[in-house]
Amino acid sequence: MQRHVAPAEDEEEAGSGEIGGAGRSRLETLFPLFAKFILVTLIVMVAMITLSELGVEIGPLIAGAGVVGIAIGFGAQSLVRDVVSGLFFLLDDAFRMGEYVAVDAIRGTVQKISTRSLQLRHHNGPVHTIPFGTINHITNYSRDWAIMKFELRVPFETDVEKVRKIIKKTGQKMMEDEQLRPLILAPLKSQGVNRMDDSCLIVRCKFTAVPGQQFFIRREAYTRIQKAFEEQGIHFAPRRVIVESAPGGAVTEAEVQAAAGDVLDKADEKRA
Repeated sequence: MQRHVAPAEDEEEAGSGEIGGAGRSRLETLFPLFAKFILVTLIVMVAMITLSELGVEIGPLIAGAGVVGIAIGFGAQSLVRDVVSGLFFLLDDAFRMGEYVAVDAIRGTVQKISTRSLQLRHHNGPVHTIPFGTINHITNYSRDWAIMKFELRVPFETDVEKVRKIIKKTGQKMMEDEQLRPLILAPLKSQGVNRMDDSCLIVRCKFTAVPGQQFFIRREAYTRIQKAFEEQGIHFAPRRVIVESAPGGAVTEAEVQAAAGDVLDKADEKRA
């Protein structure tokens, strides 16, 4: 018996890099494995009873199976390690079906759990099969809550207190929305100016949401904040590049574009 997570209905959303959805219950995760174990046990017991009823001595068979089992155990130590490690991971409730986890550098939704391995489907599509014995640590993104932080760029002359009030009011309105309220655990608020760069103030915002819903809430927050800023005459600060040349030197348009490209590339690397 195998349990799989149904594929996403919206393929665009599935490939958008959004992570952390809530998984299934612990019972739904463990039941298929227990059912498989019980099925194998029953088959073996029925086979032994049938042979005994047919007059076959099962004592030597059991002894022989024990010897073979020991030999297989020595020859398949990695398999035994995978099975034992998986058992302890499941007992610790480290992950469940449908949860989004990171195993070292590999991330994905738990799609299948077997007796010796774990299958993760990355949000871009690939499926990774990871033996339990090779797992050093697991990071689970689908438990309890998800904190989302994002930044807004505003000009230096902007009234920061006014921005704070607008963001707070936006968060209150989102909490009053019947569709959004069940998904938000802590309302949107401003954390003030996080830092400054050469062209603007960078204001950080924060909220807490149900795992997997933080990206939907963030998109809604962006839309509402942009509309509120427009109504209050507040503009977002564009990225600017200041190019200085030596006295008498001429700067070509190609050099300006190259400098701007370097700045944007560094900014992208920092966000990544």
